[in-house]
Amino acid sequence: MRHAMQGCVTQWSYSSGKTYADPFNEVVLDLEVTCPDGSVQVVPAFWAGSQTWTVRYCSSQVGLHRYRTVCSDTGNVDLHDQSGELEVTACEGDGGLLLHGAPAVSADGRHFEHADGSPFFWLADTWWMGLCHRLRWPDEFHVLMADRVSKGFSVIQIVAGLYPDMPYMDERGANEAGYPWEKSFTRINPAYFDMADLRIAALVSAGLVPCIVGCWGYFIKWMGVDKMKQHWRNLVARWGAYPVVWCLAGEATMPYYLSDTRDADADEQKHGWTQIAGYLRKIDPWRRMISIHPTTSGREQVQDPRLLDFDMLQTGHGDRDSIPNTVQKVTEAYAAQPRMPVINSEVCYEGIMEASREEVQRFMFWTCVLSGACGHTYGANGIWQVNRRGAPYGPSPHGSSWGDRPWTEAYQLPGSGELGLAKKLLEQYEWWRLEPHPEWVEPNGLGGNYRAPYAAGIPDQLIIIYMPGPQAPLVKAIKPGVNYTAFYWDPSTGVRRDLGTVCAGEDGGWQPPKPTIFRDWVLVIERAG
Repeated sequence: MRHAMQGCVTQWSYSSGKTYADPFNEVVLDLEVTCPDGSVQVVPAFWAGSQTWTVRYCSSQVGLHRYRTVCSDTGNVDLHDQSGELEVTACEGDGGLLLHGAPAVSADGRHFEHADGSPFFWLADTWWMGLCHRLRWPDEFHVLMADRVSKGFSVIQIVAGLYPDMPYMDERGANEAGYPWEKSFTRINPAYFDMADLRIAALVSAGLVPCIVGCWGYFIKWMGVDKMKQHWRNLVARWGAYPVVWCLAGEATMPYYLSDTRDADADEQKHGWTQIAGYLRKIDPWRRMISIHPTTSGREQVQDPRLLDFDMLQTGHGDRDSIPNTVQKVTEAYAAQPRMPVINSEVCYEGIMEASREEVQRFMFWTCVLSGACGHTYGANGIWQVNRRGAPYGPSPHGSSWGDRPWTEAYQLPGSGELGLAKKLLEQYEWWRLEPHPEWVEPNGLGGNYRAPYAAGIPDQLIIIYMPGPQAPLVKAIKPGVNYTAFYWDPSTGVRRDLGTVCAGEDGGWQPPKPTIFRDWVLVIERAG
């Protein structure tokens, strides 16, 4: 009898007395689990090296779980039809992220919530190459992780070893145990994933949800669909028991930087990632959320958007020039069918191309969230590629570098803390009920004035307005005869300036006082009591 705590990951291994010349490719091992409620889960095991396979399992169901192994080599008595029981007991204490469970899509299809029903606000940081040796384990990894926890981040975007901006087996992409796959993609390197395990488990223990990006999109052309299925099976077996989110690929339909057949590659990649999305839905017993990091919109990266749970966007790195495209894409994604939550997963990394400073970070956060996004993803130039002091990442395949700022400076850029303050403000309210209402303010961006104020709220209860400049807009949505209070909130410091009681006209209009400092502000108007 094995024992585990509710929501916590447990693991055990099976070793084969029969020797296989190529165990990764010759053997497929699953665990068939009958849960206390009678449902059956098929949990993939991963090849752990030599002649050993390991199972990771977790469940929110308290009670007796019965299991048996199912091996592709049914004649191997060490691997096939091995049975046992697992007693899952109630979690004691808070339990943290493991007890709350992985985020999932809410019933209204607009936001995320934990498995226990509590709302989940997505504030992600971008560590594309965070599993490589250039972000040293454990000391440096823990420094960055602790900073993000202290600032209120909830998600880390991280690539499972098959990185952007480099050819495969570039030494910059290795970790302490080498590369995730052999050069010919014949089989995985289990030792690489053993080291990655430490990092993924650390994120979860710290309360951060790993958004695991399987690879950069063009790897599906290099590896082929069948090998990519093996790659994803290994990721599900390794990390699916944790409260993770799956991202099929980064910039999924973007061809390799030096490709001479870009259009054909893009079509091939789109078809391939559609197949992988269906496969991932089939093999993941925990049904973790699935999305795909795009060149523009996640819906456009697969042939059937219904295979995705939420829509990721990428809207540019052009500083203020990216504002129109950002607002347009978020607005379009919010209105698109099938309905799904929207996250801008890449926009204007802080400091990229010596621009996109903290004021742009604030602008992108607030305009995205008030236009319908259910959270936001931040990135800092220097962290995503893990620049080191005196040893920057260097040039991409196209020959130029994105910048040399070391990650030890980049993680202290002010934008990350300011977005954490924004999340903290929103979490004081029922943020998941917010709906975009640009018509509640005048002027607004409905006529294409993208630097006008943005408004969202809960009718008759709450109005939140982002003011990119110091000119206070006319507020038009206050219910006459009802008491409201208001305050200005400084998005750089989190300091509020109370405005007292709101006195609206018979038409529901109210003109707030002009702020005393020329800068951006957040105006919050809430129903008294």
